[in-house]
Amino acid sequence: MRDCEPRNFLQACLLLLLQERPDHGYELTERLKSVSDADSDSSGVYRALRGLEQRGMVRSSWSTSSAGPARRTYELTPAGAAALGRHARSLKATRDVLDGFLVRYERSSDSMESASSAPPGAVDGRGERERPGQVGALDSAGLSAWPVPGNGLRSPGER
Repeated sequence: MRDCEPRNFLQACLLLLLQERPDHGYELTERLKSVSDADSDSSGVYRALRGLEQRGMVRSSWSTSSAGPARRTYELTPAGAAALGRHARSLKATRDVLDGFLVRYERSSDSMESASSAPPGAVDGRGERERPGQVGALDSAGLSAWPVPGNGLRSPGER
């Protein structure tokens, strides 16, 4: 999994896949590639499935086939469906926070690029002289920028 993926994302993905249809562990590992770009480690998938089953979020049963050995089929339980809903709400809240972060990052990057192209001491859009390394105290929407050394803003708790 990627460094920035939310906690328990594998479990949320497995619950989503099982909401779509019951399946075997191997097929879940393969289908997981369509939901997450993480490297699907089959042993991690099986550990997660066992943990979900122990917590009552999935149940499994053995199915036999004339073409091969018996295989365990996993299906979502009502408790698993409720947990999936909680995961989805949490992921949406995380997405909203990340969107806000990325908007600020892009503004900051744009601001830094335009500041680096302006000569030191140039006048900014508000008629104020910019200092090298200064990030404007207000962004285009009039929101306070994050405190950055040299821009005169203070972190919460600073005097």
